[in-house]
Amino acid sequence: MPHPQTPTKPIRISYFSDILCVWAYIAQIRLDELQTTFQDKIAIEPHFVSVFGNPREKLEQRWRDKGGFNGYSEHVQEVAKKFNHLTVHPDIWTHVIPPSSTSCHLFLHAIQLLERKEIVQPSENVFEKAIWAFREAFFTKLANISERTVQFAIAEALGLPIAAIQEQIDSGEAYAQLSQDFELVKDLTVSVSPTLIFNEGRQRLNGNVGYRVIEANIRELLHNPPDEQSWC
Repeated sequence: MPHPQTPTKPIRISYFSDILCVWAYIAQIRLDELQTTFQDKIAIEPHFVSVFGNPREKLEQRWRDKGGFNGYSEHVQEVAKKFNHLTVHPDIWTHVIPPSSTSCHLFLHAIQLLERKEIVQPSENVFEKAIWAFREAFFTKLANISERTVQFAIAEALGLPIAAIQEQIDSGEAYAQLSQDFELVKDLTVSVSPTLIFNEGRQRLNGNVGYRVIEANIRELLHNPPDEQSWC
């Protein structure tokens, strides 16, 4: 008689991104598709990597000889044109330049804590919804999402309790979550947004990776769990 199949734990995927990164904006549809396809077979754990912690200095240095902010704006728009599932404002990175994505990451961690403490229902996925709302606000509406007033406005539009969010920041707990991301980024040597890390750090996919490549990696792990030997 065949042995009963042992229930398997979901494959944990650490997903690192910067809220101001166009590639992470593009990749969101891939994450959504992964969740739909694999459901409880995977567990995506969002983390933040500070690629745009100081975007003005970063872009001034790297794009000085390539048109500066206008050159980078054109680059982002050309990238976005290759994907028909999203839009990018024609004045992106020229009219509004958020001082730092770190402010956004802190605020989003405060929202994540609302889920963990069940101040909001975890089933409502408010953390994921807030991440998308922040990206969309910047890339389509040129919202300066580094500003706390803008962050509160986005949270209010999502129906989130503002006082509870502020409490997570004031208490220092949101800072602790952000610090944990900093440590993970250092320990796992993450430098690219987005980065997906599987198999406790033994596998990773960096940057603009197509959905089929990500899917293939997950299916390989499902068929050959990390604690089993594989000859391929």
